[in-house]
Amino acid sequence: MDFSAWYTVAVLIAVIGSLVSSRMGIDVAILGGLVMLMLGGVVNIAEATSGFASTAVLMLAGLFVIATGLERTGAVSHFARRLLGAPATVATAQLRLMIPVSLLSGFMNNTPIVAICIPIVRNWARRMQISASHLYMPLSFAAILGGKLTLIGTASNIILMEDYVQWFELKSATWATELGYQAPDSFMQFFGVAALGLPSLVVGLGFIVLASPFLLPIRKRVDQDDGLDARNYQVRFIVAKGSPVIGQSIEQAGLRQLPGLFLSGVERGEVALPAVDPNLVLSEGDRLAFVGVLDSVIDLRNIRGLVPDEDQTNKLEISRTTRTLVEAVVSANSPLVGSSVRDAKFRTRYNAVILAVHRQGTQISAKIGDIVLKPGDTLLLETHHEFRTLWQRSDEFFLVSHVEDSVPLRHDLAPIALGILAVLVGLLVFAPIDRVAAVWGCALAMVLTRCATGTEARNGIHWQVLLVIAGSIGIGKALVSTGLADLAGSQIAIIGVDWGLPSMLIIIFLAGSIASQFITNYAAAALLFPIGMTIAASMHVDPAPIVFVLMLGVGGSFISPIGYQTNLMVYGPGGYRFLDYARLGVPLTILLAVLCAFIAPVVYGS
Repeated sequence: MDFSAWYTVAVLIAVIGSLVSSRMGIDVAILGGLVMLMLGGVVNIAEATSGFASTAVLMLAGLFVIATGLERTGAVSHFARRLLGAPATVATAQLRLMIPVSLLSGFMNNTPIVAICIPIVRNWARRMQISASHLYMPLSFAAILGGKLTLIGTASNIILMEDYVQWFELKSATWATELGYQAPDSFMQFFGVAALGLPSLVVGLGFIVLASPFLLPIRKRVDQDDGLDARNYQVRFIVAKGSPVIGQSIEQAGLRQLPGLFLSGVERGEVALPAVDPNLVLSEGDRLAFVGVLDSVIDLRNIRGLVPDEDQTNKLEISRTTRTLVEAVVSANSPLVGSSVRDAKFRTRYNAVILAVHRQGTQISAKIGDIVLKPGDTLLLETHHEFRTLWQRSDEFFLVSHVEDSVPLRHDLAPIALGILAVLVGLLVFAPIDRVAAVWGCALAMVLTRCATGTEARNGIHWQVLLVIAGSIGIGKALVSTGLADLAGSQIAIIGVDWGLPSMLIIIFLAGSIASQFITNYAAAALLFPIGMTIAASMHVDPAPIVFVLMLGVGGSFISPIGYQTNLMVYGPGGYRFLDYARLGVPLTILLAVLCAFIAPVVYGS
């Protein structure tokens, strides 16, 4: 190897060392390594920046916007709540959770899916009186497995497929075309990974259900507090016209024994029913009184067909797409002190509506307009997103805090969001249109139809992920230009000649899985692809099995909580220890590696 090759190896070691030690962010480490390669003359500016204009990065940016629209319309949470039900055993609960999550993950980014499901699973586990630690890790693993059902399931799929299609356009692919190997068509590009992903999903889910009682310890007791806010509020909701809960009993609608929330009474017309019968069938216009903690109030507010029973909310001069919840503590100097909410003209003065009042450890059950406010009262407000900025320095409130994730979901737009997703799939599979144009056209449709606002769309794009992918593609160019990819691939191919293609595919799967634990799945995809193509060239085999097995490998982040973002998201809520992931993830990874190695040559040809 010459100087440039050794210099590249040194940079790679420094980058991986930085990531393993967690001394800097992954985007800083990857981009820093790319800059060092430019300074060392290993890659020129065109090669280094090629990733920033790649099809993969542009597609992913648009897919993030589409996922935001699906999230903000409640399209995901609505189906999740309906499909979970009330299973009798932990195994049944795991299956009812993992199957819909994995199927959804095949068509949208799995990070928002897991984010939406975490509070749902927390409440669900409490209702069933089972430990949430038996559900959170299967939730993450199911989302990862489901990402291998389609091209758009995860970022690494898109990166590898883009590189694979472009590879056939290069002179290095001449030997492949001479042997009759062709670039995949549109259908194969979108659904090709499912030939491995679907059997892996079935086997993976089955293994999780059968093995988790033995390999997944209970880390969170059934009665253990989940850290919910201890401050209780009494809130009232009304069953809106056309609500899906109309005609269902309170038990069937899932409104009884909600974690951290208690249905204290029902009013129907002029009749009050303080003793709530779980078999009471809900009707349009029923007024439901709940007492509960803040997190559960937010979850309740996102249930389709329930709206706050407060006439003043309809008079707010604020678009529902920009409304949010705020907590404000009344100060001793506030002009509100000693006045009722009605006399103080609260809505007119603050452009906000009080949904509930908490006072000295207790909730106040009187009608909001009749409550006489006192210093120290905590008000739960529905208002505009700039309320905190306007009033946090005022002496009228001691404290003003924004309630995270409290913007109401736009349930009425859920069919439109799902329709846009269906159009996207159709365009990517059947239409002779550029994939970036298809994705961004659908992303624009999400914004124009208000499924996602412009601000939500911008905030929904994971810029760090895009930077890491772009930087990784640039580093991948260095591996090719210095000959390191050819060297590594040819050495590994020697093993393949002696042991056969299935053994080689197992090595490729495990290499991708291990690499993704340290440098993320999309970075591993960009760096390992050129090595995989060198292996295919050295063995003179169809590169398709190698590419698709690599897709499964780099996406198989089951070994540690830091290997993938969804693993990290459930790490704290599940109360897991670091090695808990390896106990379940290592045998799962080995099982899938062997499965893919023997299926891939059959379904993709050799």
